[in-house]
Amino acid sequence: MTTHGDPATGLGTPMVGPKTPITDIRFDTVDSHPPPRTGAPDTGRRVEPDLRTALGELRTVIDGTAYPLTLPGADEARQGGAALVAQLDDYLLPRLSRLDAPLLVVVGGSTGAGKSTLVNSLVQARVSAVGVLRPTTRSPVLVCGPADSAWFRQGDLLPGLTRTTQPGDRPDTLQLVAAPALPAGLAFLDAPDIDSVVDANRALATQLLAAADLWLFVTTAARYADAVPWELLRTAKLRGTVVALVLDRVPPAATDEVTAHLSEMLTAYGLAAAPLFVLPETVVDGQGLLPGRLTEPLRTWFARLAADSDARAAVIRQTLDGAVSALVPTVESLAKAADQQAAAAQALDLRVHAAYRAARHSVEQSLRDGRLLRGEVLARWQEFVGTGELFRTLEARVGRLRDRLVAAMTGRPAPNAQLRTAIESQLVTLLRETSAVAAEQSYAAWQAHPAGAALLTPELARPDDDLPERAERLVRDWQRGVLELVRNQGGDKRFVARSAAYAVNATGLAVMIAVFASTAFIPTGLEVAAAGGTTVAAQKVLEAIFGDQAIRTLAGRARSELLLLVDQLLDQEAARYLSRTAAAGVDAGPGDRLREAGRTLDAARSRTASVEDPGAAGATGPEATR
Repeated sequence: MTTHGDPATGLGTPMVGPKTPITDIRFDTVDSHPPPRTGAPDTGRRVEPDLRTALGELRTVIDGTAYPLTLPGADEARQGGAALVAQLDDYLLPRLSRLDAPLLVVVGGSTGAGKSTLVNSLVQARVSAVGVLRPTTRSPVLVCGPADSAWFRQGDLLPGLTRTTQPGDRPDTLQLVAAPALPAGLAFLDAPDIDSVVDANRALATQLLAAADLWLFVTTAARYADAVPWELLRTAKLRGTVVALVLDRVPPAATDEVTAHLSEMLTAYGLAAAPLFVLPETVVDGQGLLPGRLTEPLRTWFARLAADSDARAAVIRQTLDGAVSALVPTVESLAKAADQQAAAAQALDLRVHAAYRAARHSVEQSLRDGRLLRGEVLARWQEFVGTGELFRTLEARVGRLRDRLVAAMTGRPAPNAQLRTAIESQLVTLLRETSAVAAEQSYAAWQAHPAGAALLTPELARPDDDLPERAERLVRDWQRGVLELVRNQGGDKRFVARSAAYAVNATGLAVMIAVFASTAFIPTGLEVAAAGGTTVAAQKVLEAIFGDQAIRTLAGRARSELLLLVDQLLDQEAARYLSRTAAAGVDAGPGDRLREAGRTLDAARSRTASVEDPGAAGATGPEATR
């Protein structure tokens, strides 16, 4: 075996000079912090709970943040948030609770790199399946010394994987194997292929690598330049994970060339500090293990690491510190995605509010500009006024009996009933038209937005099916309210006593007409000309009974009551859209909560670093500990 590494540090240091014998690697200086001075209080133990608390709070915020709207980057945010929660649960929180737990080496690499063969050879037992069928490792295998079995069996680390002692092919299980040849303090986890054809295997491999104290990456002379492994190596670099590499199956004649090229790539990726072990092409023995003389240097390297508690602690703390520091920028990216979700939800709601606000304005304008007095309403009003019906109904009760006789003889409803029906029909038509326009505008606005388009269903393009019924009920309720206004306003007038409800009904119709006019009462301009002098005369009669100001007050109150009912109807229609964004569960606060949790974590990490190493107080990333 050929190895590369700095003779002074071995891990986490630049790889320089010629090939260095493995025996020259010293673990007692591997990124380790100086021990506390004699008599100095070990305050670091008190700071670590503070860091655990900050990580726990961050986990709660991340887990409670959703990205339900279809926006660019939303899928990445969901996946990134899930990955952070998994890393917190699988590694960071359990590791912080037990810094003295065995060091976990996750063995990862490409398909056919020989990971399982290497693990078997390092522990000198056939503990992980090997073969030509791919993928070979379907469920992960964790190998540790007998003394460390209890820690991994209790399930604090990687709690989502069910422990088993039997081989299997389920990716949600973790096979535990005790290997007597493996020293205490060290464990190997044989992970599935990082480029497996099975999606679940690739996802599991990524999850396991995120739970590693040290990542032992295995590649071959034929595949060391593949893109997928280097993406994961870049991730390991960003997280500050300690990495060692094994270059397997190297033809002896190509050793120098391949090793030099791989070293150049490691330097380019910022991984020049990673120790590199080179295994030549060879044949396995009868048990499927690599020759002991080839694996002896690597086994010795790990054995010395297992025996040196300071070196193990240094590796663990470097990986922990790198992983924690890498959380902060990732949390900021999640916060930005959460802000985009909130902004998109607000934008969608504003478009709906604008459309239905325009519908309300259209109704209000129609009430003010007299357009509702045209057509059937104007014709029925002219008939009601022009025939003297208004005067008679206000002057004597005999009008009610006359109308009943006329209706019975002719089969036609009384003019006042025809007018009331025309008013109802005109208002219902207006409400249906404006609601339809608002629905179309809202639909078009949402369709032009990626998040809105994903929330749309065809029925939203038109008003609700029961809108006509609700509009008719609204108008009838309003008409009854107008009559009640007239009754209350004229309660002390003698005409009410003389004419009772019939006079109130006729007066109420006149007030309804007044609501449709730009003035406080009956129409002016062309409408007055069309109605003739009887319209003006009718106005004078009503003003004589109620007074000019009373008529204006009645018309104003009736208009306000109608617009209030219209607002309620349009709000119900708008709610069909607004309920979609509400159901999506987009909150306006997650972005700020994520940033605050990130700042709290960064502060806790800085306090921990300053206690462990006063010179690291200004450290902001993995590089500061190297």
